[in-house]
Parts: sequence; C-alpha cells; structure tokens
Amino acid sequence: MIENNHPQGYYTEALAAERLKKCYDIAPPKVQAYLQGEIDFVRSQVSPTDIALELGCGYGRVLREVAPHVRQICGIDTSPASLHLAREYMGGGLPCHLAAMDAVNLGFADGTFDVVLCIQNGISAFHVDQRKLIAEALRVTRKGGMVLFSSYAEAFWDDRLDWFRLQTAHGLIGEIDEAATGGGRIVCKDGFTATTVTPDDFHRLAASVGVAAEIIELQSGALFCEMKR
Repeated sequence: MIENNHPQGYYTEALAAERLKKCYDIAPPKVQAYLQGEIDFVRSQVSPTDIALELGCGYGRVLREVAPHVRQICGIDTSPASLHLAREYMGGGLPCHLAAMDAVNLGFADGTFDVVLCIQNGISAFHVDQRKLIAEALRVTRKGGMVLFSSYAEAFWDDRLDWFRLQTAHGLIGEIDEAATGGGRIVCKDGFTATTVTPDDFHRLAASVGVAAEIIELQSGALFCEMKR
C-alpha cells in the first residue's frame, strides 16, 4: 500500500485556502486540460437526481463545477480556512453544503449518498490509510451507488512534475528533492511528499474491501477508479 510521508495536516494549514487556490491558478495548459478532464468525466458520470459527496473539497473548485449537475452535493475538508473560501467561491444558488470533517471518520449514516468523489489524487494527498478511506467512502454510499477515486496516469508524470516545480518557484511548497523524486513519487525538502496510486494499487485496495475496481485512463492524463457499492 502506498503511503504519504509529508506532515499530517499539510493541506489543513500550510497549503490551504488562497495558497491552495494559487496552485491551480498557476497550472500550465496541459495541467489545466488534465484538471478540466477530471471534472468533465465526473459530470458525465453523475445524474440530476444524485446526492453526492466530495471528500477533500478544498476551496470548492470541483464542487462549483459539479453542483449544477446533481440534486445536492456536500463537500467536506479538514481545513477551516479552505471551507471559508469555498463558501465565497461557491456563491449562492447552488445545492451545496460544506462541513469540516475527516474523510476516514465521516459523520454521515450508512448509504447516505448516491455518489462519493475523491479526485485530484486525494487518495494520496490525505495522508490516511487508503483502505480505511475507501471503506468509509463505500459505507456512506447507497447500495447500487458509485465511488470515484482518481490519481495520475504514468504518462502524465513529466507534466505533473513540471507543475510541482512551478509551485515550488512560487513558494507554495518546498524545494523539490530531485535525487529522491521519481517513480511516481515527488519529495520536497520541507517534508511534503506526493505519491501516485497505480491501476494495480487500485485493484488491490478495492479487493481488500470486497469490491471490484474499474480503471479508466483519460487522454488528458487522469486515472480514475470506479467502485460500485
């Protein structure tokens, strides 16, 4: 199983709210296409009758794009600052609720949601037990519902690394330890580590909680894992 070794709470404090938003604002064109490809895929999978949940919603980047396509969506995050910005970023009139919550200890009843989303490599970025994360996402999904996780396809490595170097240049994350970086793993000298979940990893994780995984690789570079409850 893949683990993250960056300090617990990095996205709660050091890389939250406006700093997190800037990471996406400065993303180069290929990364922007990757990010939009993730959103387009999610929107193609949801229904106007769905009640959805996004794990690690940050400042609301994905929520704002998906909310018009579902009946209702809830976003949870561990960063109060990011949630505060999300309330502003979302604006009014969208069927969205926000809550401060840990993704491996959700305060929702079993089977609450039709769809649970954890994209943009959240399965790596959260720095939690990945098996527990998947099991908890499945717990709050109704029977017949869907859980979507995403990570990076191997072919996107160079573009991903360029994006991280750009974030370093803007002082958003620490200097990259080039000697320790490679093989799907980005290591920064401030302790930040970004890993990758491969198709084989997703299949193993899904099997460990008793479900099957369908892997979809997008041309834009995103790797999705779909699990049915």
